[in-house]
Amino acid sequence: MFYGLKNLFVGMGLRAYPHIFILYKHNTQTNIEYLLLPYRRIILTTLWGMIQPTSQKEYQPGMIFSLDQSEKQKALSRVIARIRESLDIETIFKITVTEVRQLLNTDRVGVFRFYPDLEWEGEFLYEDVGTEWISILATKLHDHCFAEEFTELYQEGRIKAISDIYEDVVTDCHVTMLEKFQVRANIAVPLMKCKDLWGLLCIHQCNNPRQWEASEIEFVQLIAQHLGVALQQADYIEQMKLQSAQLAQAKAREKAAEWQKTIARTIEKIRQSLDLESIFRTTTEELRQLLNSDRVSIYRFNPDWSGDFVFESITSGWVTLMQEQLQRPELRDNISNCNLKELVEPPTDTYLQDTGGGQFAKGEIYRICNDIYSAGFNECYIKILESYQARAYVIVAILYNHKIWGLLAVYQNTGTRDWQEDEIYLLTQVSSQLGVALQQAESLKQMQVQAQKLAKAAERERKAAEREKALAATVEKIRQSLDLNTIFATSTQEVLRLLEVDRVTIYRFRPDGSGEFVAESLAYGWKSVQELVPVIADDYLRLIPREDSTNGKIIVVNDTSATNIPIPHIALITPTETRAYMIVPIFQGEKLWGLLAAYQHSQTRDWQKDEVDLLVQIGSQLGVGLQQAELLGKTQRQKEEITQTLKELQATQSQLIQSEKMAGLGQLVAGLAHEINNPISFIYGNIPYVTNHMEDLLNLVCLYHKNHPQSTQEIAQQTADIDLDFIADDLPKMLNSMMIGANRIRELVLSLRTFARLDEAEKKPLDLHEGIDSTLLILQNRLQPQGDFPAIEIVKEYGNLPQVFCYGAQMNQVFMNIINNAIWALEQSLADSRLTDKPKIWIRTQVTDRNYILIWIADNGCGIKKGMESRIFEPFFTTKEPGQGTGLGLSISYQIIVEKHGGQINCVSEPGKGCELWIEIPMTENRA
Repeated sequence: MFYGLKNLFVGMGLRAYPHIFILYKHNTQTNIEYLLLPYRRIILTTLWGMIQPTSQKEYQPGMIFSLDQSEKQKALSRVIARIRESLDIETIFKITVTEVRQLLNTDRVGVFRFYPDLEWEGEFLYEDVGTEWISILATKLHDHCFAEEFTELYQEGRIKAISDIYEDVVTDCHVTMLEKFQVRANIAVPLMKCKDLWGLLCIHQCNNPRQWEASEIEFVQLIAQHLGVALQQADYIEQMKLQSAQLAQAKAREKAAEWQKTIARTIEKIRQSLDLESIFRTTTEELRQLLNSDRVSIYRFNPDWSGDFVFESITSGWVTLMQEQLQRPELRDNISNCNLKELVEPPTDTYLQDTGGGQFAKGEIYRICNDIYSAGFNECYIKILESYQARAYVIVAILYNHKIWGLLAVYQNTGTRDWQEDEIYLLTQVSSQLGVALQQAESLKQMQVQAQKLAKAAERERKAAEREKALAATVEKIRQSLDLNTIFATSTQEVLRLLEVDRVTIYRFRPDGSGEFVAESLAYGWKSVQELVPVIADDYLRLIPREDSTNGKIIVVNDTSATNIPIPHIALITPTETRAYMIVPIFQGEKLWGLLAAYQHSQTRDWQKDEVDLLVQIGSQLGVGLQQAELLGKTQRQKEEITQTLKELQATQSQLIQSEKMAGLGQLVAGLAHEINNPISFIYGNIPYVTNHMEDLLNLVCLYHKNHPQSTQEIAQQTADIDLDFIADDLPKMLNSMMIGANRIRELVLSLRTFARLDEAEKKPLDLHEGIDSTLLILQNRLQPQGDFPAIEIVKEYGNLPQVFCYGAQMNQVFMNIINNAIWALEQSLADSRLTDKPKIWIRTQVTDRNYILIWIADNGCGIKKGMESRIFEPFFTTKEPGQGTGLGLSISYQIIVEKHGGQINCVSEPGKGCELWIEIPMTENRA
């Protein structure tokens, strides 16, 4: 029998295919029949073919290979030619799987790629599969059973063919793997790249077993060989492109990785989402791809049975119904009996009659149409479907709370379609899940609404409590402060924070009816209203009634675009882009003082009662603050007036005392001058006579001594005792000194009389140099050396001055005060060892271009501290130690120069660099 079978195999042509192997289970009682068991179908099929006439052979799945040899060669050449047309391996594999599946009329053709160095793991990279079978693209395979049994044979180039996984000798683990791919029969041909096993070309028969013909196996083997050549060519081309494509590949890998992350993230969102939009998007997209349809949409009914497409997923090239319904409102309308509401009572469906209801549960609502033109629809309904571009469709109702909510529709636009039972079942299950999702979404929505209400209520309570607390704090701040600017700033800032508005302003009316913004607080990003609308000439706001706020005293606008805004208000809200606002009046007593306003620019706002009340209370407190500030202002003004009056009285009193002292001093000086002048005049007038008499007596003594050289002893003794020669020499000198002293006393008396000027109550033309010199003469003692202190040098730079109309005694008083202060400053500098140069006082006079007399008095003393120059002319202000000055000298000097003579007096000083005083008085009489 073995030899007979052998001859039979040879006759069948199996000798030509030693690479074909079939696995069988191991049995310890191995015999030839058991070994040949896997070949029994081939043997029987071949024998049946040998004994059956050609005309009576049945049509087999691979009927194309029953053609004659020339036709087989043409089919093979066509596939090989298409493989050779492209150098792109992806295109080659896609063409190959499509062509091979069509030629073999099988359920799936796939290309499996082994992962290098991963113990024969791999995945399916390309496939062409019938629509009713699952896709195994990107399916990864790691089967120890597979690796142990077949990898070595595949490396040798052997082909594996299985006619029926349940009848042939196949291990359990292998059967499990093939069942996962819905495989019932298959051919696996190794794809060799050079000598390396690259992958497999797999032919799958899924619906039933299949006896593979030798010609089919030979065909697949030849295709695999050409694919191996294509792999080598692609590898060569890839190597040529590798260097230039490295950067692009890196970017592509990065992009692919990011895309994979996005997909994973999106899937995770879909799983976790309770959002209807996300659910609809995921459902339509997944169904369209899974069913390979042109459009999947979700349609929602309105109460009148009109409706809207709320979501859809479409392939490119078709109109978007969601956009189309916006442009064509009739797509939303209820078109009587043509409308999809007929699903409530669906007509008899022949598909359901033929299948007896299939797998669908009783009471489910759906409609199936394989071709709209052969379904017996009326014309209006066909027009609706044509507007959808549909040729075939499946529509399943979406039920919500046992009522129809909408429709889940799958459309085939490219042509007719024979919808399968499992597709219908899938859609009914999905629609059921959509109904559950609607219920969950509604429950979630209700919970969210309730939670939002509770949160809003809690937030309102919290904000109300916060506002009450903040209002109390704000009111306390307003009451504590009596400064209006502080009150306004505090109020606007607190209102801005508490109401969370974009702008808060305080507007003050002017007596003429216009007004201005006096305070403002802004949210970030908005311009100040003082820049946009600084002044509003609007008397309309003054007409606000003065009743309680509940009777209309306040203005509340929630939406400026939906409210009839008074024309005067438009001048304010237009430039500021106001969307909502509140305005409350501010009364100062019974008088409308201004307005407190809160503005919302970013959006409209529904003002709440507690918000309005808050603004009203702040406005009322501002009115109280204004009254308090006004009262304080009056009190402060009165205090300032009293203080100023007191200062003026004190200054007047001090000036009177000073004037009295100066007048008394003048009278004393004048009296002393008069009393001194009489005796000194007598002495001064007799000195010349005494001198003459003395000279006569001395001449007589000399003449006597010349004529009587031999005097008596008594005379000689007396001459020696009185040292007559010394007397004769010293007495003229003594008389000359007496003459000089008497003259000095006369000059001093004259200076005292000049300084006092008791007879000058009115302005008279006077020589100012004479007044300055008389002052220096009086102060001569302080200018002389004092102990270790050197003398103070006076540097005079007198100009050619005419006589000036002035009060002589008062001008001398000014000179006395200024020069006396200069001497004091120099003494302080010498005492503190801060003066290294010789102490000096410069006095310069000149006539200016404005017919003014300029008197410049400067010293190189210690100077005045920075910032005190402007205060030295204030009454009672002094830089001297307590008890060393009254602080009235320069104040009186200022009044004499400015008020009495219409001139100016200024001070320029810098610490450590001395002090300069500039005096300007008009040359002619200029009454102040």
